[in-house]
Amino acid sequence: MQHGDLAIIDMLKFAATAHPRREIVSRNVDETLWRYDYAVCFARCAKAAHAFAQLGIAPGDRLTSLAWNNHRHFELFFAVPGIGAVLHTANPRLPDGQLAYTINEAGSRILLADLNMIPIIERVKPLLNTVERIILLTPPDRAGQWESYEALIADQPDVYPWPRIEENKAAFLCFTSGTTGDPKGVLYSHRSVVLHAFAAGLTGALGFSAFDVVLPCQSLYHATAWGLPFCGAINGTKFVLPCDRMDGASLQELIESEGVTFTGGVPTIWTTYLDHLQRTGGSVHRLRRVIIGGSAVPRDMAIAFDKLGVEVQQIWGMTETSPLGVVSAPTPDLDELGVEGAKDQIWTRQGRMLFGIEIEIFGEDGQPLPHDGEVSGTLKVRGPWVVERYYKHAEDACDADGWFDTGDIATIDRFGFMRITDRKKDVIKSGGEWISSIDLENIAAGFPGVKVAAVAGVYHPKWEERPIMLIEAHDGADISVDAMRDWLSSRIAKWWMPDRIICAPVPLTATGKIDKKAIRTAYAGLLKD
Repeated sequence: MQHGDLAIIDMLKFAATAHPRREIVSRNVDETLWRYDYAVCFARCAKAAHAFAQLGIAPGDRLTSLAWNNHRHFELFFAVPGIGAVLHTANPRLPDGQLAYTINEAGSRILLADLNMIPIIERVKPLLNTVERIILLTPPDRAGQWESYEALIADQPDVYPWPRIEENKAAFLCFTSGTTGDPKGVLYSHRSVVLHAFAAGLTGALGFSAFDVVLPCQSLYHATAWGLPFCGAINGTKFVLPCDRMDGASLQELIESEGVTFTGGVPTIWTTYLDHLQRTGGSVHRLRRVIIGGSAVPRDMAIAFDKLGVEVQQIWGMTETSPLGVVSAPTPDLDELGVEGAKDQIWTRQGRMLFGIEIEIFGEDGQPLPHDGEVSGTLKVRGPWVVERYYKHAEDACDADGWFDTGDIATIDRFGFMRITDRKKDVIKSGGEWISSIDLENIAAGFPGVKVAAVAGVYHPKWEERPIMLIEAHDGADISVDAMRDWLSSRIAKWWMPDRIICAPVPLTATGKIDKKAIRTAYAGLLKD
């Protein structure tokens, strides 16, 4: 059989050949809506490739993007690895010191940024050691003193002799969020990205077709937006890119005007979107599926979408898994549970295994545990798009059998569905008994008016640890602590009841997850007396 190295640029080339007129629609910073198709996108990627080559970018060189979900950032996802260089997708929500650390660690020669990133650039620029030039992803009339991406590519040829790249060469550099120390880099290869795209498109996963209209609300800078740019391209989907406008009203406008059928993002985005629909009486229009990851999906959120005719699929993954690990998709075996039972199975579990990645739970003795949905253990994964070792780290991140410890505690049931019960560092041990912060958060999130609920364990002089809960309400909602206690009391074990319920903003990490470390630090002495 013939052999050909798997290459990221080939996915866009296929889309431009097989689906040349399928649209990519994009919001941008302070610009009108951009609209083009795969054929034009591929031509612009060729222009960008010529421009980077003229700037002296060679295979293996790193470039950093500091940008939102828009068409120019989308182009970099193909043009940069297409010439054999590596794209480091920097997270603008990181603290300045950590952001500069990731760029320096990457060794990036060029920084490409959106217009509204200028304040961040000006703060971190003195900290950058390797960046030779900064280019704004904007037209020349908006770039001011900075170089313009549009000016850079304007006069370049729209055809490029894409080199054949060995498939195990690096393509993307993504960093973990760094909540427990400096962020760690994960280097994605052409092979891992293409295989991940194949698997993500399976009917047991995201199941895209050329009729889908995809709105990625997971950030392009975070684990390549869960691989959607690639999975969508090989299936010929239409893309609608929201830039940085992911509030309920802005998303609703795009969903209706562009006929979005599929979208995805972290729970906090959909809490805001559902609240907007409820306040305005808006319609989901053609939206039929939403994937939710980053943290567990509150059951009441899934029910709210279900009432609107929208199917909710949980997914689980991490930067180290490129990021897809499991997807909560229906199977014939679930039919024996009935319609409501099958929905509950899908809504309350992160997902089931898919081809290409293995998942297993292990006990403290290192032995696999039964898949009975009751016994929980350390979740480990392995596969061709799972990290082997971190960037610039000599030691392996996996054990001798290739298993990567995710840091999660989970169960796996007889249907093959995995359920995260907590992060190892977030499990609350109170008087020798375990309390799941995730379960508490999901139950609290179902209370009317709750935008996000967060639970963390803090020191208690008698019980070792006890849970406290932070409640952040939607604008205009009034939530009393007594009402929340009443809500919880009929839904949880008595000893799970948080010792304190506090109405306050919930701190989030740079990737939109609840920052348990910040909560534990801020409220460390709350229960000492």
